[in-house]
Amino acid sequence: MTTVLIYLVVVFAAGLLAIGIRLPPLVGFLAAGFVLNGLGVPEIGGLGFLADLGVTLMLFAIGLKLNVRTLLGREVWLTATAHMAGSVVVGAAFLGLLSLLGVFAVGSLPILGVLAFALSFSSTVFVIKILQDRGDEQALYGRIAIGVLIMQDIAAVVFLSVSRGTPPSPLALGLVILIPLLWWFFKRFHRLGRAEMQALFGIFMALVPGYALFEYVGLEGTLGALVMGMVLASHPGADQLSHSLFTLKELLLIGFFVNIGFTGLPDAQNIIIGLLLLLLLPLQGIGYWVLLWAQGMRHRTSLLAGLLLSNYSEFGLIVAATGVTAGWLPTHWLVSIAIAVAGSFVVSAIANPRRTSALSQFASRIPPRPPEKLHHHDRPIPIGNARALVLGMGRVGRATYDRLVDEYGINTLGVEHDPDRVEHLLSEGVSVIEGDATDTDFWDRVVRNGKIEVIVLAMPSQLANIDALQELRERKFTGTVAAVALYVDDVEELYERGIDVVVHMYGGAGRDLADQSMDARAERGL
Repeated sequence: MTTVLIYLVVVFAAGLLAIGIRLPPLVGFLAAGFVLNGLGVPEIGGLGFLADLGVTLMLFAIGLKLNVRTLLGREVWLTATAHMAGSVVVGAAFLGLLSLLGVFAVGSLPILGVLAFALSFSSTVFVIKILQDRGDEQALYGRIAIGVLIMQDIAAVVFLSVSRGTPPSPLALGLVILIPLLWWFFKRFHRLGRAEMQALFGIFMALVPGYALFEYVGLEGTLGALVMGMVLASHPGADQLSHSLFTLKELLLIGFFVNIGFTGLPDAQNIIIGLLLLLLLPLQGIGYWVLLWAQGMRHRTSLLAGLLLSNYSEFGLIVAATGVTAGWLPTHWLVSIAIAVAGSFVVSAIANPRRTSALSQFASRIPPRPPEKLHHHDRPIPIGNARALVLGMGRVGRATYDRLVDEYGINTLGVEHDPDRVEHLLSEGVSVIEGDATDTDFWDRVVRNGKIEVIVLAMPSQLANIDALQELRERKFTGTVAAVALYVDDVEELYERGIDVVVHMYGGAGRDLADQSMDARAERGL
């Protein structure tokens, strides 16, 4: 029990310190692992298992929000393939140069190849955390980043399968039949109702037909968790299931970051090599930027995706550990790569602030290309003669839209960054466009229209609402700006920033419930 308490104190303090210096808490959790290891605190039994469980649930949650069509876009598969191939070549050349300079000795060209391959991955855990904090998983740059990460994960799964020396079992072919059956059998899982049953069902799907079954047939278990999430993604309860697992997943992922610190205690050479490997990160980001720009993406989209993917991955550690076990790599490389991964998280956390407005403004200063040469998902968006905009067309945004149109007769346009939701709303006759409320170019178009009188910020992320509000204030928008907030502190923060109207979600629901109760009472003559 004493060891557990020491862990809690150190991890919580490190996370708090990271927040205090405006870094994501995961950077603090990462540092806590090295501190605990350095202090000689023993590793808690099962920490590695908890870390693996956290990563498994995270991939399951990604699958719940993944549209397979995302992977079929050229901007995803071509970018992932070309960047990985280029990273291996550039990384091997860089490592070879360091070897020639006497920084370390490399035994053979295959060792350079394995090391460069390990450094070609971006961190799924880190990128998803940043996107979730921003509320941008369905933004265009977020969808591209997630698609690239999944392509990389598939490459890692293939590598790990090959490194085992045994092909998948012939039983793996049975998954082609089993997966559609699971989709059909569990299509009404949302009727489980209670939150604890929802969470338990999610864990069951991720670990049993997901992780355990895929491992049994010779495939990577984490791939199975991702696939099971994709199986359930199209069902009505997918969002609710994701929310029910959110807190558990976040807590387990702390174990993942802490566990990295127990990879080994670095010596001076490990630290030097790890820090030198960080010199590849700018080339990594530039590579993504150029590849995406060449495929018609705007500078903002290319920049945000490139910076987001400019880090090293937990899969790099797994590949390196596999190389050590197979005798391809000396043991000290595992510690050096752990230092590089940890350092890349710190660098990437600084390069990817929670608010994207500054990055958007930087990208807007770069001369743009003509609209007709842009990718069709990244072209300017006409907003017509709308007098009101509703940003975020989830349940709250849709209810607001309906009220403005039906009760007040205002020509209203919904704006949503999730293309699937846009497609669904259009099929219902809703006037909606795909757009990103944190995009500088989008707000330039809105304000220049000159007809917008009311803008409602109904996005689930407080940071996205604040970014949108700041964009409007900088453009001296004079109409009414209203927002919905989940927490009381968020209400106060928005008012401090000069917003006109804020509705506390739970408070507003309570007032509406009371009003309708009294209306029903009056109708009965009570």
